[in-house]
Amino acid sequence: MSTFFRPHQRLLAATCLAILAGCSSGPGNSAPAPQAASGPAGPYVIDEAGVFQEPWAMAFLPDGALLVTERAGTLQRVDADGHATAVASVPEVAYGGQGGLGDVALHPDFAGNRLVYLSYAEAGQGNTRGAAVARARLVDRPEGPALEDLEVIWRQVPKVRGQGHYAHRLLFGPDGHLWISSGDRQKFDPAQDMESSLGKLLRLNDDGSAPADNPFADQGGVAAQVWALGLRNPLGIDFDAEGRLWEVEMGPKGGDELNLIERGGNYGYPLVSNGDHYDGRPIPDHDTRPEFIAPVLDWTPVISPGALLVYKGEAFPQWRGNAFIAGLSSEALIRVELDGTMAHEAERIDLGGQRIRAVEQGPGGAIWVLEDGEGARLLRLGPPPPPEDQGTTPEVLPGT
Repeated sequence: MSTFFRPHQRLLAATCLAILAGCSSGPGNSAPAPQAASGPAGPYVIDEAGVFQEPWAMAFLPDGALLVTERAGTLQRVDADGHATAVASVPEVAYGGQGGLGDVALHPDFAGNRLVYLSYAEAGQGNTRGAAVARARLVDRPEGPALEDLEVIWRQVPKVRGQGHYAHRLLFGPDGHLWISSGDRQKFDPAQDMESSLGKLLRLNDDGSAPADNPFADQGGVAAQVWALGLRNPLGIDFDAEGRLWEVEMGPKGGDELNLIERGGNYGYPLVSNGDHYDGRPIPDHDTRPEFIAPVLDWTPVISPGALLVYKGEAFPQWRGNAFIAGLSSEALIRVELDGTMAHEAERIDLGGQRIRAVEQGPGGAIWVLEDGEGARLLRLGPPPPPEDQGTTPEVLPGT
């Protein structure tokens, strides 16, 4: 069961920063006041806003409420007053391994049509599974929120055995098209097969059909959906303010990647990677095959990226245009400075030594973060409050 702190409680429920070893917060525990921290880019305050069970993604509604997916198959709506309610009629998910309920996104005209998009793992025949995307209208019934008129608009092709690398991140772009990241399902070769949607980045109309101006539209079938290929486990996508599309993905043993996505681009997996297979077999590096697009930035040791945000808010003007990566094995929020088509890692923000699953920009430009796993916290990074009338300021703690 998920909990969410009421607004008047939120200021009393602060994250336990790594340097505050031993503190605890959450339902039934007393917690310290919000802590301020500072890093290379300046100060910020971190508040704990709720606790969820295996959360995977979040999306803010126009009224300030928040939708949070939990991997076992629950969609929580957290109202602006802090009350969390499970949304009824969520599609059945194939829960297990890396599978379950995944991403959530709002239609660009959500205020008019109330359409919500969900990605999830779906069972098939013969113990096979695959990612799927459904859309439905979010409605308020007397007994609580629910989804109505649910329809599946996209499925990974083909369904395969195994429970890994679904990816299935969702994003509506500036032109109103729906972008879906589709993982290679740990099957390697399909990432280069245009009859398979595995290991691809897809661009669709809002009803799931393929736009006529996609790069491979003339091939028809699955290929018509594809915008880019040769990806492994792409778990984060976002546009910068200039309309460039960035993608972050897990590499194999080494070689996590931040890519700048090009129309029709081939990023080479599994033919090239700056990592190797888990069994020790080498994979040729990107520089051996210049016909494939190399990452702008890569990591060995890996950071295990879970999500990507390119910040465009007003709360942190010093961070505008920076990318934030949710780090799983790295247990940090990783800030990357983007400079046109170049990038470099600038900072790792320690939020208490926990795996980070998702990151989103919220109302007012605050940065919201979901931890990974059971009892995962929802954290809000905001600017420090103005000094009180007495002239006091929040205690500033060393940054990471």
